[in-house]
Amino acid sequence: MVGAVPKLRADRRADRTLSGRRGRALRVGLISAFVPLSLILVQCGKAPNPAALAANSQANVQGGSQVVAKTNRQVAGGDTFEDRFPAPQFRERFPSASESFLQRQMSDFSPKRAVQQQPPEQAPYKVASLEPQVPYKRPPREDLTTLVSMKSSAFPYFGNNPASDAPFLNISKGDRRGHRSYSGRVFWQDETYNDNRVLMHVPEHFDVRKPGVIVVFFHGNGATLERDVRDRQLVPKQITDSGANAVLLAPQMAVDAADSSAGKFWQPGGFKRFMAESAEHLARATGDPNSARAFASMPIVIVGYSGGFLPTAWSLEVGGISDRVRGVVLLDAVYGEMDKFASWIESHRSGFFVSAYTRGTARRDRELMSMLRQKGIGVAEDMDGPLRPGSVVFVETAEGITHRDYVTRAWTRDPLKDVLVKMAATPSLALTRVASTNPSASSR
Repeated sequence: MVGAVPKLRADRRADRTLSGRRGRALRVGLISAFVPLSLILVQCGKAPNPAALAANSQANVQGGSQVVAKTNRQVAGGDTFEDRFPAPQFRERFPSASESFLQRQMSDFSPKRAVQQQPPEQAPYKVASLEPQVPYKRPPREDLTTLVSMKSSAFPYFGNNPASDAPFLNISKGDRRGHRSYSGRVFWQDETYNDNRVLMHVPEHFDVRKPGVIVVFFHGNGATLERDVRDRQLVPKQITDSGANAVLLAPQMAVDAADSSAGKFWQPGGFKRFMAESAEHLARATGDPNSARAFASMPIVIVGYSGGFLPTAWSLEVGGISDRVRGVVLLDAVYGEMDKFASWIESHRSGFFVSAYTRGTARRDRELMSMLRQKGIGVAEDMDGPLRPGSVVFVETAEGITHRDYVTRAWTRDPLKDVLVKMAATPSLALTRVASTNPSASSR
């Protein structure tokens, strides 16, 4: 019996060893069964792992152990889809109020007038020993020269030519339409009569609250707004240098072409529509939309250079607002339409008329002078005196003054500047000159 006990203990140890091996084998089998299931459950609701997609696509080529080993190496190396493209967290998709961009409405971008608020229980702010109240000071602003598109500008134009009562676009070639000019040359609509832009200039010293004037400049043949009106003829600069409280509108006529067609300014009320639309653009340009009413009633001076005589004459004749025209300036531009100019001068004695001319237009200017004298209208033949309501001035310029340079050199250098200075010196013409209070305006 004594010898049997050790044997029993050995049997029991063998049984425990066998059962331990079986338990470990059972646990390994269970783990092997549940690990794939757990991986499947973890993947539910997540973006697919590119490594797993690659493993699936290569399952028919490689053995399962090779693919799993490759996948494990990529996961261990931190190159999973989630590592490269982490899913957004809640705070990233929905930032807090302090982290979000400020929400704005379209009305937030509309120009607003500055409002000066006073303390609820205090009198207006005062400065001791200086002034009883702080004066209003406009914020600094630079000259504004820009191009704006306007529906009421001269072109495109699809109406008739009043000279012939025939369609203005009287030539066609396939889908293209064009105009045969008086010289016989054809200008195509899409190249020459398709620019509705207007050169707008507002000097830095301009103040819409003061009496002012709108200068409308009709350029001559073969011109563009930037190359010629702005850079060569220096029209915006002359207006600024005059120190006058004036702004400029210069519509593009026929683009770089030997043509004087008036386009929409041929139409009854065309000039009125142009000025009404311009008032809105000027108001926005000056930063005060409420000033549109002031621009809509502001006096007008029309300047026609060379071929600009035609839109000038028709604007006076049928434009619909000839009473707002305070002055007309023709720069070597009386090539015709004398009856229209004479009619406006006779019926608008509160305005002024200036025509400067070279030898090329001398005959027609003298004919217009004769027509006016026959009507009993006095005519001056120099620019030495001031411009007053009713002034009619014809100036023959000296030899050597060329037609091409006439906008910058006629009876004097910068003739537009000279006209505005003389006009501003006459209070009855309702034009304020501010150069004396703005030294920079007269020094440029």
